[in-house]
Amino acid sequence: MTDRHSTVLLVVDVQETFAPPASLVACLTGLARRYPSVATLELHDEDKVPFAAQIGWTPRRADRCLVPVNQVFVKHGYLPPEALISHLQALAPARVLVGGIQADTCVMAAGFRLFDAGLHPTLLGFAIQGSSVDRDAAIARRLWAHHFHAVIDDPADLP
Repeated sequence: MTDRHSTVLLVVDVQETFAPPASLVACLTGLARRYPSVATLELHDEDKVPFAAQIGWTPRRADRCLVPVNQVFVKHGYLPPEALISHLQALAPARVLVGGIQADTCVMAAGFRLFDAGLHPTLLGFAIQGSSVDRDAAIARRLWAHHFHAVIDDPADLP
């Protein structure tokens, strides 16, 4: 198992737009104190990602990350921005712990992007919330385990 210095925490879209439960914010805040941490913040720019045109809904144009992390990266759409991937690659962690909002969409998209970049994503099953389609994130956990083979469901199992 890796030590905590070779582990980075990625907090996905824990922001006012998505009204995360206080317990999720508190959990991820505690983890952000233990590990180097980054977060994504989803903001709306119709010219970059046509949310309004395609699904009739948009995130806010301005928002804030609710978890105090070392660095926040703005994204437009589901995938983490290239600047975040470059930042993580420069840190060269043995694994990236991933928690946050919309486990079946944005968190899953982050997992695929991290995997493709060789960054070994690990889902924090106790620190995610699904969408209205997968509120308890059961589908997301199963998909993550199938694709990435790395899910931690108990905080006691953290490095």
